[in-house]
Amino acid sequence: MPVALELLAPARNKDIGIAAIDCGADAVYIAGPAFGAREAAGNSFADIAELTAYARRFGAKVFLTLNTLVYEQELEAARRTVFQAVEAGVDALIVQDLGLLRMNIPPIELHASTQCNIRTVEQARWLASLGFSRLVLARELSLEQIREISQAVPDCGIECFVHGALCVSYSGQCWLSQYLAGRSANRGCCVQACRSRYDLLDGDGRVLVRNKALLSLKDLSLRDRLEQLAEAGATSFKIEGRLKNISYVRNVVRSYSDALDGIVRASGGRYVRSSWGSPVGGFTPHPEATFNRGYTHYFIDGKRGQWCSAEYAKGVGELLGEVRSAGPAGRKGDGQRGGTVMELRLRRDLSTPLANGDGLCYVDGSGEVVGMRADTVDGSRVSCSQTVSPAPGTPVYRNFNRTLERELENNLPVRLIPAVIRLYSESGMFRLEAGAENGRTAVLDFNAEQARDRDKAAAGLRAAFSKRSGIFSFTLDWLPGEGPLPFLPASGANALRRELALRLETPPLNPDMTAEAPSGRLAPGSIVPPLQRRQLNCANSLSREVYRAAGVEPDTAFELDPSSPVELMRCKYCIRYETGRCPGLNPEEKAVPLYLLNNGRRLKLVFDCARCEMAVCRVSG
Repeated sequence: MPVALELLAPARNKDIGIAAIDCGADAVYIAGPAFGAREAAGNSFADIAELTAYARRFGAKVFLTLNTLVYEQELEAARRTVFQAVEAGVDALIVQDLGLLRMNIPPIELHASTQCNIRTVEQARWLASLGFSRLVLARELSLEQIREISQAVPDCGIECFVHGALCVSYSGQCWLSQYLAGRSANRGCCVQACRSRYDLLDGDGRVLVRNKALLSLKDLSLRDRLEQLAEAGATSFKIEGRLKNISYVRNVVRSYSDALDGIVRASGGRYVRSSWGSPVGGFTPHPEATFNRGYTHYFIDGKRGQWCSAEYAKGVGELLGEVRSAGPAGRKGDGQRGGTVMELRLRRDLSTPLANGDGLCYVDGSGEVVGMRADTVDGSRVSCSQTVSPAPGTPVYRNFNRTLERELENNLPVRLIPAVIRLYSESGMFRLEAGAENGRTAVLDFNAEQARDRDKAAAGLRAAFSKRSGIFSFTLDWLPGEGPLPFLPASGANALRRELALRLETPPLNPDMTAEAPSGRLAPGSIVPPLQRRQLNCANSLSREVYRAAGVEPDTAFELDPSSPVELMRCKYCIRYETGRCPGLNPEEKAVPLYLLNNGRRLKLVFDCARCEMAVCRVSG
């Protein structure tokens, strides 16, 4: 059996979800009205039902993010949310809080969120034993670690992030936002403290690095590593971005869908896509030209790199080139200064030529991102109304590509499902038989006059039936070798083709209600106890029951008990390594604590060199 590969796209709302499917997504993930880990991305179940109905047409799936901690008083509301999700046609829930496993809920597929801290074989076995059908792995894993987990839980689907923003902390193990602002990342309210600027201090209070976004990582991009991920056992490739706009989602999804299609075509039948149809026509994707903080492969090769975005935590977009010269543009007729003229040394491989209206930016000497608008472009010469003074050699980025944005809005692809038509004749009657990629077939009998010129009729039939109708792209691939052919005017052929499309369209399907409810899967004898015993995010009595059944007495979640002795973060990322202070690389360095300072708040950095990890902790006293 071929392995089905899934491209999983983010959807802030229904319209973005539909756009993702049109651009090639096999599945989308979206939040309901509550309990989604992006507070600003909630949706009504009426909208979600419309999205699931649209997805069904292409065999695509819709997953609901129910991936926050659930407090005791919210358990019933969470349970009702599951019922509403099932009624709306949702295919699976992405879950963080294990309390859902003890609820009386309808049968529905459950995916363990990356918030479950899935970065070891032991954690994967624990969650698989609880009945999760898919595991969303931590972003920090190498190909070898992904392969080990996949082999350890062969009955679980493996989902990996492949594109988008990177949290510096292991997911589900970050309480920095809660500590600093009382807003929990585990509750969908993260203030993104990792994107703030900090000073780095040594134990004596000396400033080693000043005013840098030292915890801000570049964005992930694994488009060129999808085949290796599939070989390691991943079958779902996830794009981050439930707060991103529709043009971002279109651009990135189309790019990754094209890449997956190429892998499938070259696989000799080893791989297939998990949904039907492909986007046809429309814009050419350029993911490098949309929002990003610079790209990284992160730890996919099991090696460290320079992961910190430092100077541009807010994103800078596509590198255009560098400044050759910059100076005043002179004076306008009213006597006011006329802004700046820059001469740029442009890269040759730009996504689109630099154009009037593009947004540009550069990082100045103080580390601030300075933005401007390209009012007039003449080759490599740019005039802008702002007065700026980038030094020669300064890199310049394009953070708004007007040409591409217009393409992403106006030149859209159409998703079509391939289908073939065969024409038969018998006893003066004609029959059309159609079969589509979605497995549906249709038969249509009709009467028509016999054509006098058989060759001319054959050419006309091929032209008339090899067209698009509805969501299908038809090809007439067989005609009888002898005997009569029908004479059909264009209107008649079009009507027959449209009727075949209607009959081929897959009707909406209800979720499988015969599967076992999640609560019935928790047979104590089958549970594999977790190795992790601390910082388990236990926020309600049902979650506590799950852990107790495995012989673990969990601490109360930090959100409910701020006195809990938790690390505020644990990271694969290491500031010592990034700043050239790693004792493993520089024997003169010692693994002593360092400190981060922001607006008078101090954080202690502790380096676990045995595990090659860094922890961010409160300063005692």
